[in-house]
Amino acid sequence: MEPATFKIDEMVPLVDLNEPAGATVAAMVTSSTISADEVALYDRQIRLWGMEAQERMRNANVLIITMRALANEVAKNLVLAGIGSLTVLDSEDVVEDDLGAQFFVSEEHVGINRAIAAVPTIQKLNPRVRVYADAGKLHDKPTEYFNDFDIVIATELGFNDMHLINEATRKWGIRFYAAATYGLYGFVFADLIRHQFVLKRVKANKLTQCGKETRTRSVVSTTETKEGATDYEFVTKEEIYCTLSEAVASRLEKSWRPKKRHQVGSVLPGILGLWKFQQEFGRLPESTKEDYKQFTKLMIETGQALEMPQELVRADFIRQFVGNVSAELSPVAAVLGGILAQDAINVLGKMEQPIQNLLLFDGDTSEAPIIVLAPQED
Repeated sequence: MEPATFKIDEMVPLVDLNEPAGATVAAMVTSSTISADEVALYDRQIRLWGMEAQERMRNANVLIITMRALANEVAKNLVLAGIGSLTVLDSEDVVEDDLGAQFFVSEEHVGINRAIAAVPTIQKLNPRVRVYADAGKLHDKPTEYFNDFDIVIATELGFNDMHLINEATRKWGIRFYAAATYGLYGFVFADLIRHQFVLKRVKANKLTQCGKETRTRSVVSTTETKEGATDYEFVTKEEIYCTLSEAVASRLEKSWRPKKRHQVGSVLPGILGLWKFQQEFGRLPESTKEDYKQFTKLMIETGQALEMPQELVRADFIRQFVGNVSAELSPVAAVLGGILAQDAINVLGKMEQPIQNLLLFDGDTSEAPIIVLAPQED
């Protein structure tokens, strides 16, 4: 593919940093009815998840914070799916290290703001989606800034920034994702507050009962339909979420036996220990004796708080994790970004079971378990 000619004034709709985002994003997404051309363009996915879900997506405004490899994958999938608008917030400039695992920027963009540099190529993926660059600083944004979006996706941020954004999205009732890759490992955290979704399935002989299924999920209602000779039921379920701060203060399910706790692996205490390191030192750990010592201490404390087996704090995992924690690997970004984008699409369409609430990616085993970390009764 030939590199795009970079003309900021012609190709990049910039958010006016002196006005709230609602003056530039929401005002432009005015039509709630999908056109015949869009029906033809999205025919395959409309057949998969229906017209109503597609309409909800094409009127959705999504914010992605930090345009690095993981965000590249998320943006690509969301734009191709046909959301209404995508705003990219990133105040940093493109550097040579960005060229390794990112595909929206090239050498000509070095020294140019990452959001501004990426937007023209993102826009070319789907001209029907409105794509905006915001080169402002995250810390300069008032909490009202986030109220203009349906979903906020924060990538590659430290724990304190994730916490502050989550507090703001909670204030305005906005759905929130946080995600990052750390070399071979990574995570996706979801706070969808209170989310209902519908499952379509063949009707079973046993009647689906309304009521609580798990400590976070309930069956709200059921309806039935017949298609040919097959009886189907539509089951509406609801998930209740907690904030990131509440999640990290929680424990694993009390009923889990030692074998199941061991199967969680080292990634969970590793990532939670990393967040504690970020809170204490304001940065990622480096490959120094002192940082290894501090990180190991915090990982042990995290494992004990979660009541996990002590042998999960392994020296070989710590060397691998800390030694490559700042590396961006394209395969890891592709897998995790695909999972996150698909979950956001499902949430916008109100279909399928969403992530509840912490997905972990382990590149050593190619597994991505989902762990529920939420307050529970003692």
